[in-house]
Amino acid sequence: MLIAGFPAGAWGTNCYLVAPAAGEECVIIDPGHQAAPGVEEAIRKHRLKPVAVVLTHGHIDHVASVVPVCGAHDVPAWIHPEDRYMMSDPEKGIGRTIGMPLMGELTVGEPDDVKELTDGAKLELAGLELTVAHAPGHTKGSVTFGLPESADIPPVMFSGDLLFAGSIGRTDFPGGSMDDMLESLARVVLPLDDATVVLPGHNDYTTIGQERATNPYLRQVAAGQGAFDAPRRGM
Repeated sequence: MLIAGFPAGAWGTNCYLVAPAAGEECVIIDPGHQAAPGVEEAIRKHRLKPVAVVLTHGHIDHVASVVPVCGAHDVPAWIHPEDRYMMSDPEKGIGRTIGMPLMGELTVGEPDDVKELTDGAKLELAGLELTVAHAPGHTKGSVTFGLPESADIPPVMFSGDLLFAGSIGRTDFPGGSMDDMLESLARVVLPLDDATVVLPGHNDYTTIGQERATNPYLRQVAAGQGAFDAPRRGM
């Protein structure tokens, strides 16, 4: 399994290219602000052929390079229908006060081919099986992507802005909800095996086991406690 990741743009958004191995087809996850050059570099380095872009949610820092990346490789973009509008109207997703000075240099709009994600779907792309879990809270249409265990890697969850190392995504943007976030943590994250790798995470990755031990939000969900104040991580 090949997972090539890099932080992109002003927000340092984590973008990933995932393939069964170098020299094969790949899926691109969350090509955000200024991600296109990094995507092309990873494609050349690992001799990859993109077949799809998949998006954990619709905030501009995760989708800003979707149009040029999909256009360059003639591939579709997959997004949950609750977040699709943000590709064309990002201000509705984050408001006018955050990141708007960068709007003039962003390519806003939908690629030619947009497909909608549904909870529990299994996307068979590039020789991979990505399991989609709808996980609202950061946005109404936030999702995670799961990869099953294989011969060379443990299970993997691409968490978007649901779960960070020791924290969770912020819930104070339009469509955000701490109640939904905590429900998503309980339904999507807690059932996972401790060995499951979470991307992104501290020093590249974390695991569900580490999060159970150190993440106060996950611990409070497991204990059935009330909500904390919204964190200030992630867009």
